[in-house]
Amino acid sequence: MRLAIDRLSVKRGERLVLDEVSCAAASGTAVVLTGPNGAGKTTLIRTIAGFLTPSSGSVILDGGDPELDLAQQCHLVGHSNGVKPAMTVEENLTFWAEFLGGDKGRVASAMDALALDSISSIEAAYLSAGQKRRVGLARLLVAERPLWLLDEPTVSLDAASTAKLAGLINAHTANGGMAVIATHLPIGLERTQDLKLNPHRAREAA
Repeated sequence: MRLAIDRLSVKRGERLVLDEVSCAAASGTAVVLTGPNGAGKTTLIRTIAGFLTPSSGSVILDGGDPELDLAQQCHLVGHSNGVKPAMTVEENLTFWAEFLGGDKGRVASAMDALALDSISSIEAAYLSAGQKRRVGLARLLVAERPLWLLDEPTVSLDAASTAKLAGLINAHTANGGMAVIATHLPIGLERTQDLKLNPHRAREAA
């Protein structure tokens, strides 16, 4: 499997945010997006996920499922956690398992992986910011997707939770999965490839 971004340009309104970005990454790789605010990290992730239409260029996942488009083969965890406040932790993850065509049998192991099992019956409205973030990240585990798109995934996480997340990403890439991750902070990832974006002009990392 190979993710190929070829001379990708994206406008937001009249502003050119990404200008001919190119990058190629093979399965088993975590592409780490770096750069200052406004460099286009979120824009690139949302374009890969299919939420934004490129002005020019392309994003292709070679070797993925030929019956699915790129967006259907991605997990996106952005700035929003995608958590319904009136539902418990377990109910939220069960909802995502069903919505994403995953396996409800994975909910318990997903909660265990992110230390959510002890609060499984608590409504999300009463959770801390870090707990809500872990619930949002736990949906990565309830349905299989080869490409994880993570936009500042460590926001609101403490050191222990960040280490758990790094372990999950490393396990995903070790099993042949891929990830594209926007971050300002080192996470402790293995098998990485850097792509530095700069405001107004985004170029492929050396």
